[in-house]
Amino acid sequence: MAQGNKTLMPTHEIAGKIMNELEAFHGSKPSIDTPQILIVRGMSKKKIDPEELSITINGIMKGIGARVIDMFSEEAANVIGIMDENIRATVEIPGETDVYGIYRLKESFESMNCHTEYALGLIGQLAVFLILWKDKSGMGPLFVELVVSNAEA
Repeated sequence: MAQGNKTLMPTHEIAGKIMNELEAFHGSKPSIDTPQILIVRGMSKKKIDPEELSITINGIMKGIGARVIDMFSEEAANVIGIMDENIRATVEIPGETDVYGIYRLKESFESMNCHTEYALGLIGQLAVFLILWKDKSGMGPLFVELVVSNAEA
């Protein structure tokens, strides 16, 4: 890593910091791990109230130095499109890129009786998308899905 750019952390380092912060590193598994994108899923051992999910995500983003992006902005749509391209370079996905699929994600989880929060942030040329969800009954773990991707086309 060049000394002149101290804000750029490798994808694995960012993912490790986030998963450790959420106590979700042990047992977590990458579903995609390439130089362009890392997707990790895990279960947190932390007991976080549903009302605290958004605050928790914002604190994590701040802690890694990420600038949170408005999910409904053109900038977010561009970043999500690049993330999708990085995924499609690894996995065959039928159909066109659907940047609005992320907006339906929360509705989908909530229809399955889950509290869900997510955020998209940028650290230099890397995008970080963090999703937390848990059953509304309060039973079971807090699930974590994390995407760390090159944000440049």
